[in-house]
Amino acid sequence: MRFLFKTSYDQDINLIEHSGQAFWYGLLMVVLVSAPWWLDTYPLDQLSFVLIYGIVGLGLMVLAGYTGLFSMGHAAFLGVGAYAQALLTAAGWPFFLSIPASGALAAAVGVVVGLPALRVKGIYLAIATLAFGFIVEEVIARWEPLTGGNTGLMVKKAQAWGWTIESDRDFYFLCLTVAVLSTLIVLNLLRSPTGRSFVAVRDSEVSAQCMGIHLARTKTMAFAISAFFTGVGGALYAHKVTYLTPEQFGILQSIDLLLLVTIGGLGSVHGAFLGALFLVTAPQGIALVKDHLPPAIGQAPGLQPFVYGLVLVAIVLFEPRGLYGRWLKVRTWLQLFPFYRRGLFKRQKSYQKSERLR
Repeated sequence: MRFLFKTSYDQDINLIEHSGQAFWYGLLMVVLVSAPWWLDTYPLDQLSFVLIYGIVGLGLMVLAGYTGLFSMGHAAFLGVGAYAQALLTAAGWPFFLSIPASGALAAAVGVVVGLPALRVKGIYLAIATLAFGFIVEEVIARWEPLTGGNTGLMVKKAQAWGWTIESDRDFYFLCLTVAVLSTLIVLNLLRSPTGRSFVAVRDSEVSAQCMGIHLARTKTMAFAISAFFTGVGGALYAHKVTYLTPEQFGILQSIDLLLLVTIGGLGSVHGAFLGALFLVTAPQGIALVKDHLPPAIGQAPGLQPFVYGLVLVAIVLFEPRGLYGRWLKVRTWLQLFPFYRRGLFKRQKSYQKSERLR
């Protein structure tokens, strides 16, 4: 497959670099499409959650991984998309209109957040987005006539012109379709001039300005695009959990989303889905292992946050590029075996943006 524009050197930009990628991606699609016929109900539900969180991870990856803008309140966009989908479905909107509409509403909220956030950077931007997350959570809790407040809000099944998605298999295919479309859109976006401007802003704002990139417009667009995909993921999340409460979109959910992109691998589309896989399967693995641990450890409160923190520290210290970075090293080792060199994967010193400007 070939992208639709050419570079200044008149070279085509390929969506798939070589035939090997086409084979493995094709095999992956065959496995995912056939999954409902060889997976039980519970694993299929978990796979649906992986796809949903993968879509949300794509949105946060555009913002944090490719533009360098970290958000501590990203669960607010998830909540906006989820509640918008619940209300639009109750109003009779078909799902193929209500899902993008929910994403568009979240994108509009992202623009509102992005504009004042242009004046702050780094930790101050994280604090500003954290405050926004608290505001959205409080609005959802207090706007009882619309959202149901702390009592919660039931979500109807996704429907379109009399056809309702009842079975887990149908809903899984809906999640798979949206995930594939979202991935293709993000991949093409990142290789467009807009995506390249995101990366330029992430690497150095001064250099980006020297190249004629409008910082305010680029950052606002990054917030809007990120919020759109997060809102789309929230719309699917609403149908999956079927009942919404404000606590589902609080600070803990935002931290989980940051863990998703950090552990999966910042600056990688693959990392969004690897992080989603970790986020969904890690609690199940901890629940299975803790019964075999000593009671003082297995039954201790806060075991899951402790494991998450331990994994995050290990990622930061030993593999800053996350799970996808580790896979790249394993792949390179397999390609070079038995001719690899000792020290080939030795970590090189990296510099922060402020250090490069000195």
